[in-house]
Amino acid sequence: KVSLSQFKGKLVVLEWFNHGCPFVKKHYEGGNMQSLQKTYTGQGVVWLSICSSAEGKQGFATGAEHLKAMEEKGAKPSYILIDADGKVGKLYQAKTTPHMFIVGKDGTLDYAGAIDDKETFDAADVKTAKNYVKAALDDMLKGKKPSVASTHSYGCSVKYQ
Repeated sequence: KVSLSQFKGKLVVLEWFNHGCPFVKKHYEGGNMQSLQKTYTGQGVVWLSICSSAEGKQGFATGAEHLKAMEEKGAKPSYILIDADGKVGKLYQAKTTPHMFIVGKDGTLDYAGAIDDKETFDAADVKTAKNYVKAALDDMLKGKKPSVASTHSYGCSVKYQ
């Protein structure tokens, strides 16, 4: 179990994922998500990868299965969280995979939305995309509020119960 209160004073990224979703694959198969995780956890950011897929739905997996999949992809989130009852996803109103949120050091939600501005599942688009998460984290690490605080998320629907 993980609680945001244990990360007081740190920036926290919440990334909703489902490895069966082509939009998530876009960011993992080309190494984009792993690069973001490595860069920002290396600067003290906590990265929570959350799967809210209900048991029996696409994306659901056991903890061991999620760990293995992340290891195979070279991903390094701080934690992988299973939210099969959807409680946390619904609290944040996570609608898509990926859906990204950034909680500031003061505990406020400072960014919510898409990872980038290319609403496709073509991995080649990552290179020319404006990465909203990167921009927000760069601003926040400088002590500023993100210049873009909210965007429309895109991707596969979260597979709630």
